[in-house]
Amino acid sequence: MNARTTRILAVALSLTAALAISGCSGETKSQMIVKGAFMPQPVNDKMAGGFMVISNPTENADKLTGATSPISDDLQIHETKDQKMQQVQSMDVPADGELRLERGGNHIMFMGLKSTPKVGDKVTVELHFETSGPVKVELEVKDRTYNPQAPTATSGNAH
Repeated sequence: MNARTTRILAVALSLTAALAISGCSGETKSQMIVKGAFMPQPVNDKMAGGFMVISNPTENADKLTGATSPISDDLQIHETKDQKMQQVQSMDVPADGELRLERGGNHIMFMGLKSTPKVGDKVTVELHFETSGPVKVELEVKDRTYNPQAPTATSGNAH
């Protein structure tokens, strides 16, 4: 191998290493936006609900497929139909739309809490999607009766 070939190989290896370091890790960055995330203070350590609005500003629909949290090993996605809640495997997050997880409706259920958070605490949750990367969210623990006003259609993104 001559000196020129050695230099070309060195440059090629340097470029390959730079590309690998600069973010070709295989992880997909999520474009989902989460607003208004909260958890009413749980009554006991048996269960709690998580509520938020997940916005999808992209042109591609996605699905919320799960969630994880250090506070519970069993997080479930629940839908509410005819005033009955049931666990589902996923929920649609429409393209250029939103998925509302709210009291009396769809929500994330924390089963078998490892501790009982108090008002003012923050609960970390990682949301998992079918195609987007995961999103870490902090749910602020609110009073048990807290129920935010639903934003009107004209309110836009002002939160």
